Amino acid sequence: MKILVLNAGSSSQKSCLYEILGEALPQESLQPLWEGKVDWTHRQGVAEIEVKTATGESLQAEISAESRPQVIAYLLDTLYKGSTQVIYELSEIDVVGHRVVHGGQEYRESVVITEDVKGAIARLCSLAPAHNPANLQGIEAIEQLLGDVPQIAVFDTAFHGSIPDAAAIYPGPYEWVEQGIRRYGFHGISHQYCAQRAAQILGRDLASLRLITCHLGNGCSLAAIKNGRSIDTTMGFTPLDGLMMGSRSGAVDPGILIHLLRQDGYTVDKLDNVLNKNSGLRGISGVSGDMRRIREAIAQGNSRAQLAWDIYVHRLQSYIGAMIASLRGLDVLVFTAGVGENAADIRAGACEAFEFLGLKLDSQKNIGNPVDSDIAAPDSTVRVLVIHTQEDWAIATECWQLLM
Repeated sequence: MKILVLNAGSSSQKSCLYEILGEALPQESLQPLWEGKVDWTHRQGVAEIEVKTATGESLQAEISAESRPQVIAYLLDTLYKGSTQVIYELSEIDVVGHRVVHGGQEYRESVVITEDVKGAIARLCSLAPAHNPANLQGIEAIEQLLGDVPQIAVFDTAFHGSIPDAAAIYPGPYEWVEQGIRRYGFHGISHQYCAQRAAQILGRDLASLRLITCHLGNGCSLAAIKNGRSIDTTMGFTPLDGLMMGSRSGAVDPGILIHLLRQDGYTVDKLDNVLNKNSGLRGISGVSGDMRRIREAIAQGNSRAQLAWDIYVHRLQSYIGAMIASLRGLDVLVFTAGVGENAADIRAGACEAFEFLGLKLDSQKNIGNPVDSDIAAPDSTVRVLVIHTQEDWAIATECWQLLM
């Protein structure tokens, strides 16, 4: 079965083509035949594209980023044309799997995409404005390019469907509950994969572990996982809640929003743009929402960049503490995604606050570019893992399980 995966983020697009042979799912993740990545963060109006294949061929290009469907069409051309060709024609693709950020209360598991499913994704765009529209554009682009090939929606909210009401329901009027206003949580595909992979790395039964998984990328969230199930998380009704992120504020005093909306000329749309696009690392530093640029600015003596780093670590520590309380303890702390996997200083800063629990990092392992490994000191009471999140593989396995 050839499975194309489209994983649309708020500032990126990842695509992979997997081929699963035989009638059993492999225990370990497979290397994709082909990978395509798009980055919109560096220059406005330009999509930076990188394609590579399992045989070592690669391609780099910059194209106009006028529309996501155009970029997807360009990517898919590299599947069967030029030096990165891995198939003869697009009709060889058996199924396309999409990461869909918000499934609301309607979708607690992966589904074959129908018009009803597309309608639900569209209705939920207001709750995930940086993601669901991109997910829908990807689905519609595949319809145009591949016709009636089966498409699967794998929802980021599904893993958090097990969060108990006490953690999921906001303390507003009960009418909110009846309107479906509750904590949904996001990055569920990544959190679930990393929890399973952590148990595998440690040789432990997942059901015996209390884990906090830290998905730190352009978007950031934590999940408290007990008995293999999510019991708490930092993102909420939308992906705007919780931790400080690349350009999103995370949780702020709601009174600030009321105050701002009472100012002349401060519209709902302006507030939405400020909170989602011009806050977080970008808003505080004035430099970038990219942690790599923040670190470069700190090295040059930029005090606002230093402040952004300090706030980021403070809020990360605070929310890890909250997740520990939900779990009533901690066995494993996991770092994943772009910042979590690559920023040794962020990992060290986060862990420093919990030395009183007996959590100890091995500093050499931490700075040694760890991948799927334990970076805690031998006598640490908590294991600390850096795991390369494999959302794309997790989506591919969902497709295989649904169609086999």
